[in-house]
Amino acid sequence: MSFENKKRSTVIDGKSVAKQIRDEITAEVSRMREAIGVTPGLAVILVGDRKDSATYVRNKKKACESVGIKSLEEHLPEDSTEEEVLNYISGYNDDPSVHGILVQLPLPSHMNEQNVLNDVRIEKDVDGFHPLNIGRLAMRGREPLFVPCTPKGCIELLHRYGVSMKGKRAVVIGRSNIVGMPAALLLQREDATVSVVHSRTSNPEEITRQADIIISAVGQPNMVKGSWIKPGAVIIDVGINPVEDPNSPRGYRLIGDVCYEEAIKVASAVTPVPGGVGPMTIAMLLQNTLSSAKRMHNFD
Repeated sequence: MSFENKKRSTVIDGKSVAKQIRDEITAEVSRMREAIGVTPGLAVILVGDRKDSATYVRNKKKACESVGIKSLEEHLPEDSTEEEVLNYISGYNDDPSVHGILVQLPLPSHMNEQNVLNDVRIEKDVDGFHPLNIGRLAMRGREPLFVPCTPKGCIELLHRYGVSMKGKRAVVIGRSNIVGMPAALLLQREDATVSVVHSRTSNPEEITRQADIIISAVGQPNMVKGSWIKPGAVIIDVGINPVEDPNSPRGYRLIGDVCYEEAIKVASAVTPVPGGVGPMTIAMLLQNTLSSAKRMHNFD
């Protein structure tokens, strides 16, 4: 799909691409079950009572069911000890019917997130957060077992919309371990020339305006204005920011890091929020779980 010479901006529909990917996964899951009698399994550990985390876990569970992946869930109280969480991880590490283990972040403040994530066996690290997976992602000629789901979903959207990254200038806004940093590494693997803009960058607007491709993951509503965008750039907006809205039944609505109304006038293609990157993240989690099961059972 070519965005050149187009007057209107293309809306990159993450929802429909994610549906396509889920259909592909459904077919593979049933092929695997019929051929070798194995159903991929995902275990999710949720600690505490954060509403947003509970919602994410519920959505992941629903998504698993929709493609035929078995999902197990362990919901621990807020005041659980780190030891208890590690015990559950250890049990899932040893359980051959579990092919992926996901610890829902953030964890309560009395737990050491690094210790917990490091304890997940690298072969089951479907979130792609294990330092060995990130380290392999950062090295040329090495392949991680898993790539973190959100940045993987961003790159998959660019691929499926036919956006070439080779030799293009890309700017990633935000440098978190979960999105920004791995997104920059993935873009480099696609032969883009990558700049990372963060809270200490002195001229974010100028740097961003040079980009052919922008991936924004800072969690600042409407931070990226139309004036930050080079005409014809492609924008992937990872931000999901609740803002008060008395007209909405929930009292708030979700918006991205990029000012959508301004962006669609300048960019050649933009992801909406919601309905852009969000559905892709879950689709990539299912894809990682399937490929983990295939790898463990040498199934092609």
